[in-house]
Amino acid sequence: MKRRLLLAALAGLAVAGPAFARCEDWVPQAKPQNASRDIVGKDLDEIIERGYIDIAAYEDFAPWSFQQGGKPAGVDIDIGRLIAKGLGVEARFHLVPAAENLDGDLRNTIWQGPVVGGAVSNLMMHVPYDSEYACRVDQVVFTGQYAAEQVAIAYRTDAYPEDPPVPAYFRFDTVAVENDSIADFYLTSFAGGQLAQGVRRYPSYGAAMQALSAGETMAAMGPLAQLEYGLGAGAAIHQPPLAGFAVSHWTVGVAVHTRYRALGYAVDDAIRAGLEDGSIAAIFARYGLTHLAPER
Repeated sequence: MKRRLLLAALAGLAVAGPAFARCEDWVPQAKPQNASRDIVGKDLDEIIERGYIDIAAYEDFAPWSFQQGGKPAGVDIDIGRLIAKGLGVEARFHLVPAAENLDGDLRNTIWQGPVVGGAVSNLMMHVPYDSEYACRVDQVVFTGQYAAEQVAIAYRTDAYPEDPPVPAYFRFDTVAVENDSIADFYLTSFAGGQLAQGVRRYPSYGAAMQALSAGETMAAMGPLAQLEYGLGAGAAIHQPPLAGFAVSHWTVGVAVHTRYRALGYAVDDAIRAGLEDGSIAAIFARYGLTHLAPER
């Protein structure tokens, strides 16, 4: 269920249609108010003066952000610390649950705050970027793209000693997915549902990869980083073409409130420096992951 609709909103945008300049065909809607919160977040000067930045990241989202030994850990956490270092402040993290969709995540963490308890953060990690989606969410600035992600297939090498599997194989073979994930949606709808019988659903990609290692399934399909993080002995990963997959690859970055553009520029500068000097690639390597350069 986690983050199952983060990309669904973007998938709906990936359809053929007339060519427009960015945002040209978007008709602005009535702007929701901040529910009696006249001022949200903090500007860059206030953050530097107080000495720390509040950063929101998803809970239970290994290898990106999760609890380890009672403390936040993961790629997004380490990149958040890199950002804070670039600003000359301390990073303070809030691991938050995913809402029903990306709109809800941004509302709860950036521009309004949750209905009950909690508060907005200055920065949210791991936000998928789409130019057209950014047009209609004008309470938020999407910036600091630090990586690309794409869907891949992990497989047992003893099950596929010659040719790695492609989706058509799962008409007869078994494949593990996270329940209600984009890989689940894709496989169960592909070819009129002919692959649905081979799909085995698990509560997380960690559990799906454990099932693959235990031999419960022949393959697993999902985002590359989550497959790499759970990859065990006797398994490999490949990235075949995925026919009909509207959003099989995307870029992730950060989100800040639209009022605080100076903060957004400073965060983007810190991430750009981390990309250029190899610090971000080194963070991925520490977790055994491949860093795919963002489409900046």
